[in-house]
Amino acid sequence: MIKLFVGLGNPGAEYQATRHNAGFWWLEALSRELKAPLSFDKSYFGQVARTAISGQTVWLLTPQTFMNLSGKSVAALSRFFKVQPNEILVAHDELDIIPGQVKLKFGGSHAGHNGLRDIHAQLGTGDYWRLRLGVGHPGDKAEVINWVLKKPMPEQRAAIEDCITRSLKAVPALLAGEMEKATMLIHTHTPPRPKPPRQLEPAPQTATPAPSSDLS
Repeated sequence: MIKLFVGLGNPGAEYQATRHNAGFWWLEALSRELKAPLSFDKSYFGQVARTAISGQTVWLLTPQTFMNLSGKSVAALSRFFKVQPNEILVAHDELDIIPGQVKLKFGGSHAGHNGLRDIHAQLGTGDYWRLRLGVGHPGDKAEVINWVLKKPMPEQRAAIEDCITRSLKAVPALLAGEMEKATMLIHTHTPPRPKPPRQLEPAPQTATPAPSSDLS
């Protein structure tokens, strides 16, 4: 079961609405859902909430160390409270998934994500759960940094918010350790109905001039 939910991002108002903070958006939505408000705890270098669900203590965490030092915060809390890596779920932005899609994954590499890279290093393993929130790819590797540190377009933000809402429905399964069920709930998505094709208005008909009667 998941005992520690982590959302990745960068602290500060200038970063709040950027793609790299999709993990913060998810964790903050979970905080509201569980009615577990976050507050800063310097011992764990982040915004922290603690709640109890079915007699089990559950932790919420948004590291305030900036993305590339996220592991410092995750390791501090998980070690103190003896939360095992496989009991941790990290929500983060994912370039390789389009906005509006979300995937649950266990283990694997950090794939160049600086937040995951530091969590790998600090925990000494990659064997934790990840919730990969699609933010799309700019199409050019050289543009990735600018892409994740910019705000998504309104329709992309709406699609990300929609996938956050959908994925929260899997939280009871995650808390119960029903990971297959959680995966199915997160990955199952009914795409929106395509809009009907736009009907073209008929072109206005021009009157055919009457033949002239030339009597001359």
